[in-house]
Amino acid sequence: MEEQQLKPLKLATKFLGKTGVLVSELCLGTMTFSIDGKGAWGLPAISQEESFKLLDRYKEVNGNFLDTADNYGTSEQVVGNWLSKEIRDNFVVATKVRQMTGPTVNEIGLSRKHILANVERSLTNLRTNYIDLYQCHSFDHGTPLKETLSALNDLVRIGKVHYIGISNFNGAQLQKAIDMCNYIGLEPIVSLQPQYSLLCRSTEWELIPVCLEEGLAVLPWSPLVGGWLAGKYKREGPEKTPSGPEEGSRINWAQKVGWKATSWDYLNNDHTWNVLDVVSDVASKREKTMAQVSLRWLMQKPGVTAPLIGSRSLESLNENLGAAGWSLTSEEMERLDQVSAIHAPYPHNIGNEREH
Repeated sequence: MEEQQLKPLKLATKFLGKTGVLVSELCLGTMTFSIDGKGAWGLPAISQEESFKLLDRYKEVNGNFLDTADNYGTSEQVVGNWLSKEIRDNFVVATKVRQMTGPTVNEIGLSRKHILANVERSLTNLRTNYIDLYQCHSFDHGTPLKETLSALNDLVRIGKVHYIGISNFNGAQLQKAIDMCNYIGLEPIVSLQPQYSLLCRSTEWELIPVCLEEGLAVLPWSPLVGGWLAGKYKREGPEKTPSGPEEGSRINWAQKVGWKATSWDYLNNDHTWNVLDVVSDVASKREKTMAQVSLRWLMQKPGVTAPLIGSRSLESLNENLGAAGWSLTSEEMERLDQVSAIHAPYPHNIGNEREH
């Protein structure tokens, strides 16, 4: 296992949805990258020098897919500084627009004004003249969807953006956006970046079926849920007392700001610990780490193109890359599916005997 982590297999590639672009089966998320070690919103981050080491390592294993966002602190700048020393066309660069990026009232949302201003900022930060995948970070209830999609369409037509993606829409919002593009004749949506993991299975209720039906690439964020699925936290001692989050960790940050996706209060429950127990057991029997098993499960789920892996050290990155080059058995997948299953609310709990 140690040898595999030090010398992982070369990453395979998959098509990005219905496009002809090939991307690595693991996408390098760069939210933890920063110029000076200060992350966005007080999140733990690493310096540009350390970030470059991770980018170099990812490149070594044929990694070509980088993800960032306009509101990830100085992450875009770090990626741009590194890209300036590389052959730009060798990489598929994704960034996002939606969140607050300045002090004035219009520096937020998915209005044409904000999108056109922010794409210029991102292009400058990334030190490039085009963005491969430009993603709406979340739905904007204050802007007509047609305005948003028309602005993105214009960016594709003039060559500043190559493809359009969506993140954090619900099923109805996603389908409406897809249909609007189809019926008006706008550039199509090619990908969805949702939260998806062994501890977030509700993504399968609507979003995954839409992506499978429409041919969208699925790019899951937080596949290890801030370290939960990597085994950072365990039930210890004779009474199985859970160890709490350490100071400076992603979980500690989530707890302080009330971010439920990874917070201790939200996930410290029997369901989570039962999932972790099975992940640990499968990992032990396969001589893999819990992170590798958790990522591998996600990589084998229908529709998934490339989970986003975020790391703050070469050791962590090498471990995550070790999810490539092998497969879980059908029995192991079934075990993980069963223990992580959650009760589906109406109408998702009504079966269809005519499915095929």
